[in-house]
Amino acid sequence: MDLEEVKPDLIIIGGDIVSGPMPKQTLERIFSLTDKIRFIRGNGDREVVIAFDNKPLPSTMSEKGRQKTQWVADQLTRSHRDFLNDLPETLTINVDGLGDILFCHATPRSDDEIFTPANSEERLTNIFADIQQKIVVCGHTHIQFERQLGTIRILNSGSVGMPFADDPGAYWLLLCPNGFEFRRTVYDFKSAAKEIIESRDPQGNEFIEKNLLNIPTTTEAIEFLERMAMQK
Repeated sequence: MDLEEVKPDLIIIGGDIVSGPMPKQTLERIFSLTDKIRFIRGNGDREVVIAFDNKPLPSTMSEKGRQKTQWVADQLTRSHRDFLNDLPETLTINVDGLGDILFCHATPRSDDEIFTPANSEERLTNIFADIQQKIVVCGHTHIQFERQLGTIRILNSGSVGMPFADDPGAYWLLLCPNGFEFRRTVYDFKSAAKEIIESRDPQGNEFIEKNLLNIPTTTEAIEFLERMAMQK
């Protein structure tokens, strides 16, 4: 495993922890890794808590999204729900050589705001106004990229479980005193597909075909996400 090779001082999980075919197993696996781990909450985690509490989900969510969110909520226990509910929306961590780094799920002001590498500097300036840190690490759009905005470096770490990229794999970000490195970990996709089928996720077969064995390319994802952003 890459984690065994790198031996990181700290692992940051950037949200949307349970939004997949094996929510309970994912939580249990993460909890077993190490005590040097911190979490932030993603919009998917927030929505699962809403579903667990039998409250109305956002009106903008598709029917397929509602069904998946409810299925995930039904797999979790009360303690899982409370863990997700109590997660912070952002974290600021000091990294030797890099200084204070702000971690958020989507943007510093929202857990579901969409921006992509195609966005203008004007729009990004509005989103990241008043940010004091020189580095911001985000996720949400599942695309690894870097943007420089004045003195602020914006890094998207990509996605471990549902990446948008040219090749399948688990995408993540390594931060160290001399900089950063976008990483991709390759694993046994056929074994993962078997586990997903065994999870009894009603949308599992579709997930395997569209988000595991074959994944949207960066270009396809940007086009799709920009349409979503316009609809919001």
